[in-house]
Amino acid sequence: MKKIISILLLTLSVSVFSQNEGKSLLQDVSAKVKSYDNISIDFKYVLENTSENIKQETRGDVVMQGEKYRLNILGITRLFDGKTTYSISPEDEEVTISSDNTDDEDNITPSKMLSFYEDGYTYALDIEQNIQGRKVQYVKLTPIDSNSEIKHILLGVDKQTKHIYNLIQIGKNGTKTTLTVNSFKTNEPLSKSLFTFDANKYKDYYINKLD
Repeated sequence: MKKIISILLLTLSVSVFSQNEGKSLLQDVSAKVKSYDNISIDFKYVLENTSENIKQETRGDVVMQGEKYRLNILGITRLFDGKTTYSISPEDEEVTISSDNTDDEDNITPSKMLSFYEDGYTYALDIEQNIQGRKVQYVKLTPIDSNSEIKHILLGVDKQTKHIYNLIQIGKNGTKTTLTVNSFKTNEPLSKSLFTFDANKYKDYYINKLD
């Protein structure tokens, strides 16, 4: 839940040209994303660490509108209404409430998932791949902060739609996290209560307030 993103591919040497081209492409992606009132994404999420013999694969979905989001993954619903985060676990019958929506500096939250790259990274064009008829251009992002737990991120962009195809994050601890977009819908009709936490639905749950 804390690391929603990453894929290890060949990298190219960073040049002024590739950095400018990479940044220009991501600016196009950002402008496209910000033009939508809301975005609904179904995705596949894979977390791997071969040295620890860990491989976790699951599917999830998220609806985003501005800073607000509703994320479903690993049996947990995470709701952010713009001020407060609610993590709802039916299995544990528990709701965790916090005003903190960051978890840690390296965490890419759903509300930042399509814009996190705007600050804090250097850019370089990586390889272009033909994936199921799509031309996907990868951009390699390297954190400017040398203390970051992230080694680098590969962001795959569909060159025709300017939508993100996948996000691949490589951690300094060897963990590789891959998020692949299965469907990308925009400007869908949304319920007014989609991002609202209704306490009446969880009267029998344990309420864990972190603040």
